[in-house]
Amino acid sequence: MTTAVMDALVLRGPNAPFTRASIARPQPLAGEVLVRIKASSVNPLDLKIRSGNAAHAKHPFPAILGMDLAGTIEAVGAGESRFAVGDDVYGLAGGVGGHQGSLAQFATVDADLLAPKPSNLTMREAAALPLVFITAWEGLVDRAQVQARQKVLVLGAGGVGEMAIQIASAFGAEVFAVDKAAKGDTIERLGATAIDREQTTPQEYVGDHTSGQGFDIVYDTVGGVALDTAFNVVRRFGHVVSCLGWGTHSLAPLSFRAASYSGVFTLLPMLTGEGRAHHGAILREAKRLAEAGKITPLVDPRRFSFETVAEAYGEIEKRTANGKIVIDVAE
Repeated sequence: MTTAVMDALVLRGPNAPFTRASIARPQPLAGEVLVRIKASSVNPLDLKIRSGNAAHAKHPFPAILGMDLAGTIEAVGAGESRFAVGDDVYGLAGGVGGHQGSLAQFATVDADLLAPKPSNLTMREAAALPLVFITAWEGLVDRAQVQARQKVLVLGAGGVGEMAIQIASAFGAEVFAVDKAAKGDTIERLGATAIDREQTTPQEYVGDHTSGQGFDIVYDTVGGVALDTAFNVVRRFGHVVSCLGWGTHSLAPLSFRAASYSGVFTLLPMLTGEGRAHHGAILREAKRLAEAGKITPLVDPRRFSFETVAEAYGEIEKRTANGKIVIDVAE
């Protein structure tokens, strides 16, 4: 019997070139589905994995990168009844922990990690959502329990920040976001008040927007000094969330406000197997919000393919992307 094959981009070692190779097509086990991948987005973490500087992702070489995917179910493993052949799906599904990534024509995926693709989004748009939406949702909804009329401050308006703005707005919060002036128009378009980090000090924007009381929720998407800032601009009994809380910080400003802190580590379910079904549930919430017009993924209009993946990674490294960069996966 002839073994089915597929094309994939393989990295043989840190910073090695992407090599297109024909490899065996995986087959779904019980609880898995085989996805024909149509689009794969690039996240900054992919650059760290490629360079060998993401020990927390535990992705050994040789490796197939790519965490986010959108595609169509090609086959269903034993016992899986939630999805059927032909269903369009999306998810944060691989590229870490030794799991095959989405820079391949096919991937077997734990069905818990997937959700039906939002009907009003293209494959490219859907592939831009999973990592950033899950990260934003876990911080705002799971940890901080965002509510209507709260004042929410987002530090950094990159991919996670853009989703955090839209999720908080969808919950009826009053949202503010701090970034460079060039991001101002995007921040305002997404529904938040833009704060220029180079022209306004934390003390000034706390005074201007909260009458000196501080924000109910502060989501730090930057880390480092930004997390220290978050501890100083949250209100008493408020909540600080960070997806990059890896450094050494003084907790005194937070403690004197009797405020709370939560960390978000989005990769945990893929690395440990714990909580995978919750990822699928979050993406079903993303589907609901997207179809209601409450969230819109921002996708860089440039098109990249297997042949130009290195260029796509270069644009992320140079910080020239205007939205999420998405790879069109070859048929």
